[in-house]
Amino acid sequence: MKIRKPELSFWQIWNMNVGFFGIQFSFGLQQTAINPIFSFLGAHHEELPLLNLAGPVTGLLIQPIIGAISDKTWSPRWGRRKPFFLIGAITASLCLFAFPFSSHLWFAVGLLWILDAANNTAMEPYRAFVGDKLPDNQLTYGFQMQSLFVGAGITLANFSLFLFQDWFSVPSEAGSLCSTATEVVSAIPTWVYYSFFLGAVASLGSILWSVWKTPEIPPSKEELGHISRHSNKSFLQKAGAPFVEIFQAIGEMPNLMWRLAGVYLFQWYALFVYWQFITPMLRSSMFGISNADNEKFESIMAACNSGGVIGTGDMAFAQNIQSISEQALAQTGLMNGTYNLVTMVVALALVPIARKYSSKMVYVLSLVLTGVAMLSMPYIHNQYALLLPMVLFGIGWASMMGIPYAMVSKVIPEERRGVYMGIVNMMIVIPMLIQTITFGPIIKNLLGNNAVNAILFGGVFFIIAAILAMRLKLPKKEENIVI
Repeated sequence: MKIRKPELSFWQIWNMNVGFFGIQFSFGLQQTAINPIFSFLGAHHEELPLLNLAGPVTGLLIQPIIGAISDKTWSPRWGRRKPFFLIGAITASLCLFAFPFSSHLWFAVGLLWILDAANNTAMEPYRAFVGDKLPDNQLTYGFQMQSLFVGAGITLANFSLFLFQDWFSVPSEAGSLCSTATEVVSAIPTWVYYSFFLGAVASLGSILWSVWKTPEIPPSKEELGHISRHSNKSFLQKAGAPFVEIFQAIGEMPNLMWRLAGVYLFQWYALFVYWQFITPMLRSSMFGISNADNEKFESIMAACNSGGVIGTGDMAFAQNIQSISEQALAQTGLMNGTYNLVTMVVALALVPIARKYSSKMVYVLSLVLTGVAMLSMPYIHNQYALLLPMVLFGIGWASMMGIPYAMVSKVIPEERRGVYMGIVNMMIVIPMLIQTITFGPIIKNLLGNNAVNAILFGGVFFIIAAILAMRLKLPKKEENIVI
């Protein structure tokens, strides 16, 4: 029997979603700061996709499994979903505190794996948490409120990078690449530390707020009986149950989700390209750093971080490129903060627009706008004019973070919400996994190892995603209430 859910007030929905702020602050730092940190530590352009393998792999393995496990979990004291995103938030906070102290590339990459695993442990139960709490007529409102906090968390993460670089950057700091020819010190600027420390506090604090303020709805008698039967199974049966559940759910997946998977293939491939290559693109398009300069800088940094001997001329060259790279990172923070600020502003405004023109058409238009934004970025050289395409990007991001989840929530069974939200995440991370494996050779062999070409490539993929999104279709009986 389906549980009858009371409608919630604005502040109840607000408090329920506050925890998403901290999770997305962490993701904002990953999107903007992690790849520049890899470059500071000596990573080459073509290595960046593979170094980001942690995101898709942990998302592919952890989110659907955690979703399936949380469906079979209930504690009268802690609830069903809250234990998982609380554990994830604590672990993510510890990783954020440690990340800026990375002195070697391998250490930073290892921390990224742990951080991604923690964020994914928190993410999927949070998506299901919103669906658990809200009646059908408030689903889009709830998920668009979640989009608002997605925008707020990533906005603060990115603006903190921009502002801290302006407030705390020390001109001589860019020269602190190697203390001697044989002793290695961190090439990560000190001002970057402060954003990560702020993120660690935000990640845990906001989750604790939602845990404290929002009770979970107890399962029905039928669900409690199902959970009880599951708890009586052997360890091996319990361990295998999530995988069986996932495969069964995929086999019974609604047609809408299969079509959405095609859209997500191009959408999330393009987004990963953007997050990895926007800062390298700015070094080229705004500051005139050539591919040859990039390659020389990467070689010097790799030698520096392995204890090699660095000549005086090479060190001066590296200091100059390091300074420009910091400016490019700060500009990325300003741009990404801008699009997420726009997301905050328009997230809830999209609800009545979707009601009037249909969720599908709003989603299609958002993908087109994001594609146009990416195609225009490399040709804009002014720091503030670059914020104009970010307005389009922010409108697109607001739609991408809310509307597809609301559409899916209407066509999946209530008792399997956790596993299906995990499968939606698989549809996100599989394109990312494909991107991390394939885009290194693509940019090296087909795109001239040029970050500008990478951003244009992503713009084309967004347009393809928009064309495929035209095929999304809700069942007739659901169309009028999904928004």
